[in-house]
Amino acid sequence: MHSRAYFLLERDFQELKENNFKGITAFPVSEDLMEWGADIEGLQNTFWHGLFFQLKINFISQYNLVPPVVKFLTIPFHPNVDQNTGRACIDILDDPDKWNTSYTLSSILLTLQVMLSNPVLENPVNLEAAQMLIKDESLYKQEVLRLFNQPTQLRNNSPEFPKDQDKLIRSTKAISFNDYYKTWSGIATSKATEYYRSPLLEDPNFVVEYYKWKKAELQHPKEWNLK
Repeated sequence: MHSRAYFLLERDFQELKENNFKGITAFPVSEDLMEWGADIEGLQNTFWHGLFFQLKINFISQYNLVPPVVKFLTIPFHPNVDQNTGRACIDILDDPDKWNTSYTLSSILLTLQVMLSNPVLENPVNLEAAQMLIKDESLYKQEVLRLFNQPTQLRNNSPEFPKDQDKLIRSTKAISFNDYYKTWSGIATSKATEYYRSPLLEDPNFVVEYYKWKKAELQHPKEWNLK
């Protein structure tokens, strides 16, 4: 028997497919839907556009009463992303009291997409990135692009968290979800134009195979990176 979380994630998946948000792809990589992969492209009209970032999303059976664990596998040089763990520091993910059951996978991914080009500098988890952005924005952009071409990625055989995980969570300063809400509600929630829609996505056989390819890519990133 499937859990409540399973049916909610099916709903979230349907929402993603119906809206076809530009620059966002998400797909389950486990049969119980508790583990997902995602790709996010930076927003148009920003220097992040054209940069794609892989993420890993883990849910538990208590979803959506609690938030998922979201980490960048391709870690951006960004004030609000921990450069060691890939953890995005947003309060709805770090503080269960800030989580709301109205949030969906779409709203999380849209928030992260906008976060890339709209960093909050008050409580940066990556202090080096924040200081560089404040001092010299053009230099910061160059560094983002340089590091993107030589990305720091989490590997299956690499430790993702220190042993004392509770200490890590407490020491991470989260940024407010509300800081982004007004921005992405007017930009990122709009549906993609027909130019960006692909008829292949309407083919269920293609969709199934696509998720298999993406799962293989996440599990064996070196073999899939042919650049």
